[in-house]
Amino acid sequence: MLSLIGLFISGYLYLYKVGKIGSLACGTGGCETVQWSPWSRVAGIEVSLIGVLGYAGLLALSLAALQPGLTHRNWPVALLSGLAGIGVLFTIYLTYLELFVIHAICRWCVASGVVILMLFITALIDLRRLRRNRVA
Repeated sequence: MLSLIGLFISGYLYLYKVGKIGSLACGTGGCETVQWSPWSRVAGIEVSLIGVLGYAGLLALSLAALQPGLTHRNWPVALLSGLAGIGVLFTIYLTYLELFVIHAICRWCVASGVVILMLFITALIDLRRLRRNRVA
């Protein structure tokens, strides 16, 4: 569910960035400032598109981990934890840019950051549970 929420947030921001949505429901104007800053692209790719692809990948991996043959395997959840951890690190970098370089806060970006952090924590808890059950 968390991956799906993140996918919707990133998709919303990406649709805005490519001109399919007229304005962002942000309230502060910080979202537009962040979205149109020079740091809204990494290696020529929109950060929101990276979010769409990342959350879509996490969603696919989450669904794959629910398949009967994989529910008791560690590797899908370990991979999910690792990828979500990379997402958390990327979010920390982006939040640094918002606070100290761009000087604007995007509420949607903060929401995405909360989602990826919750996804990471949830995956770590699930991985710990799987490892504990395997030992027992």
